[in-house]
Amino acid sequence: MEPENLTRVSEFVLLGLSKEPDLQPLLFGLFLSMYMITVFGNLLIVLAVSSDSHLHTPMYFFLSNLSFVDICFTSTTIPKMLVNIQTQSKVITYEGCITQMYFFLLFGTLDVFLLTVMAYDRFVAICHPLHYTVIMHPQLCGQLVLVSWIMSVLNALLESLMVLRLSFCADLEIPHFFCELNQMIQLAYSDTFVNTLVLYIVTVLIVGGSLAGILYSYYRIFSSIRAMSSAKGKYKAFSTCASHLSVISLFYLTGLGVYLSSAVTHSSHSGATASVLYTVVTPMLNPFIYSLRNKDIKGALKRSFGMTA
Repeated sequence: MEPENLTRVSEFVLLGLSKEPDLQPLLFGLFLSMYMITVFGNLLIVLAVSSDSHLHTPMYFFLSNLSFVDICFTSTTIPKMLVNIQTQSKVITYEGCITQMYFFLLFGTLDVFLLTVMAYDRFVAICHPLHYTVIMHPQLCGQLVLVSWIMSVLNALLESLMVLRLSFCADLEIPHFFCELNQMIQLAYSDTFVNTLVLYIVTVLIVGGSLAGILYSYYRIFSSIRAMSSAKGKYKAFSTCASHLSVISLFYLTGLGVYLSSAVTHSSHSGATASVLYTVVTPMLNPFIYSLRNKDIKGALKRSFGMTA
C-alpha cells in the first residue's frame, strides 16, 4: 500500500466516554453544567480583578490570566463533545482534530507556566517582602506572561507539526473525547519514534522543569515561614499560599495520576475517563478555591454587583 494513500485521511471518530445511548443525555447535562460553571466562575475572577483597583497586584494579575486560560483550555474540548452528543455524531475532521490538539496543548502548557510564575510571585512576597514591589514590577509581570505565551505557542506548534508528518489509516477511531496528542501518536500508521522522543523531551523540560521550580519556591517559602517567630505571621504568610498550593496539587496530582494509571492499566477508555479530572474538573474548581476564603475577591465581586462589601 502506498504511504501517500494513508496520509490523506479526512476525518477521525471520537469514541467519547461511553457508547451507551442511554447515558448520552446524562453526559450532555453533566458536562454542559460543568462547562457553564467553569466559564461563569472564571469570568467572575477576571471581572473582579479587572474592575477593582485594590486587586491590581501581581498575584491577582497572574490569577486573572490563569482564569482566562482555564476558560480557553476547557473550551477546546467540551463544546465539541457536547455538539457530538447532541447531533449523535462522533466525527471530527482531520483539520479540526489538529486544531483542537494545538489549542489544547497551547492552553495546557500555559497553565503549567502560569502556575510556576505564581509560585515565584509567592516566593518573592514571602522571602523578600521588603523588595516585593521593586522585584515584581508591572513590566516584569507582563514579560513573564508574554514569555509564557511565546513558549506555549512554540511548544504547541512543534508538537502539532510533528503530528502532521504522521500517516493515518482511513476511518481512524480515537478512544477519547478529544484529540489528545499521545493517542494520536499511538494510533499513527507510520514510524512514531521521533514524535515520542520529542514528546518525552518536551514533557521533561516543561512539566519537569516547572514542577522543579515550584517545589524549590515552596521549599524556600516553608523555610522562611518556619524561621518566623510570630505564630500570627506564620499563619498570614501560609494563608497567602494556601489557594495556589491547592490548585497546584489538584492540577499536578490529577494530571500525573491520569498518565500513571493509563500506563499501568493500558486502558485507553479508563484514561479518557480519568482525564476529565484535569481537563474539566480542575478548571471548574479553581475559582472556588481562590474565592471561598479570599476576602479581597469576595469584596471586589460585591462591589462589582453594587452590593456592600
